Amino acid sequence: MRIGAIEAGGTKFVCGIGNEHGAIEDRVSFPTEQPEITMANVIDYFRDKDVEAIGIGSFGPIDIDKASPTYGHVTTTPKPGWSGFDLVGTLKREFDVPYGWDTDVNAAALGEATWGAAKGLDSCVYYTVGTGVGVGVYAEGKLVHGLVHPEGGHVLTRRHPEDDFAGFCPYHGDCLEGMAAGPAIERRWKVKGQELQADHPAWGIEAFYIAQAVTGTILLLSPKKVILGGGVMQQEHLFPLIREEVKRNLNGYVSAAAILDRIDNYIVPPGLGNNAGLSGSLALGVEALLARN
Repeated sequence: MRIGAIEAGGTKFVCGIGNEHGAIEDRVSFPTEQPEITMANVIDYFRDKDVEAIGIGSFGPIDIDKASPTYGHVTTTPKPGWSGFDLVGTLKREFDVPYGWDTDVNAAALGEATWGAAKGLDSCVYYTVGTGVGVGVYAEGKLVHGLVHPEGGHVLTRRHPEDDFAGFCPYHGDCLEGMAAGPAIERRWKVKGQELQADHPAWGIEAFYIAQAVTGTILLLSPKKVILGGGVMQQEHLFPLIREEVKRNLNGYVSAAAILDRIDNYIVPPGLGNNAGLSGSLALGVEALLARN
């Protein structure tokens, strides 16, 4: 199989070519600009690639209901120019191949379940904490959608007692994304997260919010693996803080050895590293091709 993959992020688009074994043979990235500019770059990349299918993991919210007249569209994103844009339709007019279409975080969850940290498991949750916060859910061997798709980055949060930051989410203010995404760190502390020392109080506050969300996810979905990716999670000192906070929140209530004894192997970084999103998009493309055949 020769499959195209698109990780359509709010900051950059990553396009690549791979196969059904998860091997990525070629990739390119460029900034996410206005749709006309960005999609012209995508189309130019795939023009001579002769792919059999294309998988797309996109920033959202997006319409993933195949019965909807706006299936394949980006919906209410604050990203300038992209609200209401027909992403899948734009590509279909150029390339007559099967398309896999889902959120970027659902794609990453699928990639991790297929080839990464959750390989061999029938459930996992993938959080990306970066420019925004998104959550992908893989349960009982398939991606979870529902009425729209998971938007766990916008769950409401209990405020840290030492945090007076108002939050930055344009929709909800102090939701998880508004309090814990990369821009929240920068606005709160006036520098980018990577410029803060590992012992800075910022990280205790960050762990508090992320762990609160992870705790709720464990109680609601009981995933067999929790994977934390995205730019903010490149700060590896966050992981032990989050794990301890989750254990404190649960207070022994969830009687599972994976949490009580092996939490270092339960709340983990992506096994696919920075390729989680692109690999997941590749997996979406493979699924689309197999479904047509």
